[in-house]
Amino acid sequence: MTQPQRVVTDTMAGLKLPDFDTWSDRVATVLGQNPGPFTGPGTNTYLVGTSKRPLLLDTGIGLEVYDPLLEQGLSETKGANELQEIVLTHVHQDHIGGVPNVQKRFGELSVSKHRWPEKDRAYDFPLTYIEDGATIETDGATLHAIHTPGHAKDHLCYYLEEEKALFTGDLVLGAGTTVVPEEGGGLIDYMASLRKLLDLDLSVIYPAHGPAIREPYKKLNAYIAHRELREQQVLDALGAGLTRIPDMVKRIYVDVPEFLHAAAGNSVQSHLIKLEKEGVVKNEGEEWALA
Repeated sequence: MTQPQRVVTDTMAGLKLPDFDTWSDRVATVLGQNPGPFTGPGTNTYLVGTSKRPLLLDTGIGLEVYDPLLEQGLSETKGANELQEIVLTHVHQDHIGGVPNVQKRFGELSVSKHRWPEKDRAYDFPLTYIEDGATIETDGATLHAIHTPGHAKDHLCYYLEEEKALFTGDLVLGAGTTVVPEEGGGLIDYMASLRKLLDLDLSVIYPAHGPAIREPYKKLNAYIAHRELREQQVLDALGAGLTRIPDMVKRIYVDVPEFLHAAAGNSVQSHLIKLEKEGVVKNEGEEWALA
């Protein structure tokens, strides 16, 4: 029987979402206007709460085209023209980059995130640091911060108590799989974070890219199984005598266009680094082998 090439089969390619939309009584989206092969339709920024001063969760990359859409989305989905504060999932540019423009339009709003000093110092606006378990409240919505490293050292998910919903940032996407970089990330932490989310009482996932996920446990288990399959494929490639990442990519990612092979190589490298830390493989320069 032929082994599957992948578990997660959907993709960001060709996905479309409206510029702004209402996803629930408490949650509306405004699209960050930064579409691409890894961002899909763009970064979802969220207006959360039931009052005329909702909080903004993530700010997009900082494109000027986003700013009037944020005002329009705020008006049409919330009947509002003010924001309470800004809350961030992590420091990557397409999540934090829009803060200066948002503050220019809405005032010096508080900006909350988890600490990552090496990256945070690149920004010249004040940051309020929050830890795992912190609670942020706005009218009609209570958010609980959950530290979920793996994609980024400072990554937070936010559990929306009133809806049993989870804002997953880049940890879990609405389609496809996410990047797990070694800088501030890593698969050991990433897999632990995915499994941590399985313990929550969930009805829906609101990701940073792509549509809402209405079967949260199915998605989480698929993400875990997908990474486990990839790890086995890497081990099989090593067992077949392949020692270099590009050769492993050609064997494993036969269903992926060549222009994405560099990104696939990063994924293979993440698996190899995880396996090296676990003592399963060894590395000599650009070559890898079973330990």
